[in-house]
Amino acid sequence: MLLAGSGSAPAANDAENGEKIFRNWAACHGVEPDKKNLESSLYGIIGRTAGTADGYNFSRAMAAYGQSGIAWAADTLDTYLQAPRKVVPGTKMSFPGLRRGQERSDVIAYLQGLNG
Repeated sequence: MLLAGSGSAPAANDAENGEKIFRNWAACHGVEPDKKNLESSLYGIIGRTAGTADGYNFSRAMAAYGQSGIAWAADTLDTYLQAPRKVVPGTKMSFPGLRRGQERSDVIAYLQGLNG
C-alpha cells in the first residue's frame, strides 16, 4: 500500500535479491533436486507438504506441522520465514527469521523459481 505523498511505489519481488539472502542458508539447505546438505533440499518446495522430503528426518514438530495439512505456498512461507520457531515450536531450524517483509517476499520469489 502506498502512503499518501510518499512518492514511491512498493518494491516488486526480486528473486535475484532473494537468492543473495538465501546464500546465508546455503550451508544447511540445498536448492538442487539431488543436493544432500544438512537439511532437506528446497528445490520444488512450493506445493510440498511441510515436513516432507525424501531422505530427510524432520523433527517431530515439523512432521506434525505437515501432518496438519500445511503445504508450502507464498503465504505459509511468509509466515514461517518471519519467525520459524514461533510457527513451529520445536523445529530444528536455528534460523531466527526475517523481519523485513520485502526480504521474505524476495526469498519466496527465488524459491518459486526453483519449482522446476
